[in-house]
Amino acid sequence: MREKVIKAILDSGENFISGEQLSKQLGISRTAVWKHIKALKEEGYNIESVNRKGYRLAEKPNDILSSENITHNLMTECIGKKVIHLDTVGSTNDYAKEIGNKVNGGTLIISEEQTKGKGRLGRTWKSVPGEGIWMSLIIKPKIEPYKAPFLTLVAGASIVVALRKLGVEASIKWPNDIIVNNKKICGILTELSAEMERVNYVVVGPGINVKTLEFPDEIKDKATSLYKEGYRISRVDIVRQFCIEFEKLYKAYILDGDRKATIDICREYSPIINKEIYIIKNNKKELVKCIDINDNGNLIIRDRNGEIKEIMSGEISIRGVKGYV
Repeated sequence: MREKVIKAILDSGENFISGEQLSKQLGISRTAVWKHIKALKEEGYNIESVNRKGYRLAEKPNDILSSENITHNLMTECIGKKVIHLDTVGSTNDYAKEIGNKVNGGTLIISEEQTKGKGRLGRTWKSVPGEGIWMSLIIKPKIEPYKAPFLTLVAGASIVVALRKLGVEASIKWPNDIIVNNKKICGILTELSAEMERVNYVVVGPGINVKTLEFPDEIKDKATSLYKEGYRISRVDIVRQFCIEFEKLYKAYILDGDRKATIDICREYSPIINKEIYIIKNNKKELVKCIDINDNGNLIIRDRNGEIKEIMSGEISIRGVKGYV
């Protein structure tokens, strides 16, 4: 019932909605309405109460990652239409895998805190309560398993476009790092459940540093956050815009077999194309030049002998010659 109360208030926008209206609309007593309003205020909603007028939001709830805030008038068909919001969890990806066969594709898991967050190649991902966006999207594409890794690029391209539409000068370092001012603000961990010829579900798990201002010494030269770079952006707006952009690119790839839209974004906003980089495999570092991202989403490089090579995601790590990128 609390979800219905906040939806009614969100629907009313800047206009007041009376306790009597809410009581009749929801079929509950005015006392019950007041109790729900009180509980919502305790959750962080800034709800204004005025005698003879009723209730309204005094300000947009930009930082409350509730299902109601994210899904309210969200212009997508399936992505983000169901949101599971948690206060804490070991890992949103692990939670998503536990329920992956039980929920519809497009379900989004978001937690305020992760106690066992993880990144690519088994690395840990620090997930401080309230400081970021720790989420995992469950999708169920009807594709062969070998086509699933491309969805990491779809997610990365979606985040870059979403952030840029919100005013952030973001780029994507192939295949799954989102960069702002030469430092990482987001990583994406994609995991797959599949059989020989079909995908059961894919979990796409971005972790975005939003408010973090202090980083451990070992990563402070490599990691940053939106707030640290001067971008005061709503967490809710980021999640909603990501859902919109992901659905566009996802449908293009899954329904039409179109990789071009995603690849074009990854090329346009790449900080490494036409630059020298180090590729690292099995703890061995090699200096190469990044030439392009091909139409399959693989990285094209030229080694020091002039040989052109194609690299698939998951095979290597990349570091820039100067700085993180």
